[in-house]
Amino acid sequence: MTVRSVCSGLTVVGKLFMVRRICRAARCGELADPQSQDYTVGMNTSSLWQSAAAFAARAHVGQLRKDGKTPYFSHPCRVTLTVACVFGCTDAPTLAAALLHDVIEDCGVDYNEVAEAFGSDVADIVVALTKDMRLPEAKREPAYDAQLAAGPWQARLIKLADVHDNFSDATSDKARAKVREKADRAIALAGDDPRLAKAVDAVRRLIA
Repeated sequence: MTVRSVCSGLTVVGKLFMVRRICRAARCGELADPQSQDYTVGMNTSSLWQSAAAFAARAHVGQLRKDGKTPYFSHPCRVTLTVACVFGCTDAPTLAAALLHDVIEDCGVDYNEVAEAFGSDVADIVVALTKDMRLPEAKREPAYDAQLAAGPWQARLIKLADVHDNFSDATSDKARAKVREKADRAIALAGDDPRLAKAVDAVRRLIA
């Protein structure tokens, strides 16, 4: 059972609600068996991630995925579900950061807005996941990797969820090959961190 199959046909709000219903009880870094259907409540109701969902939905309004039809906000929702249900991390600040991971890069939101609304810990994770689009691509990608390596470990966890979702969502061999390269970089950045080991294993199995 995959995140996409579990959430098929649900509204965005429904997808977020499913986090509480289908996630195996776990702490950050513990991986639920992706083949298991023995899902239990894995997190408490948190105003932090709920507020982050509303903030991100407003920030991404009008944006679409590459298919030109799907609201972009479905992506941070799926990334958050991947963090919680596939990687087993139900820590509220991490889920909030997953929901917000593209708002600085894509929506004109700045660090201070995120920090004021959700705290500096969440903002630090989000900014670590934000590319400097002022740089040419040849410099931007190495700078981004260095930024992730130096940032909070939760940023690298969310990056693994990001490539996991983008690979799952890819519709062509060319697109999958491009995401596979990014996944390899995310795996390399995870290194031997035991908090990321099971997430790395999930991504490796997906892209194999």
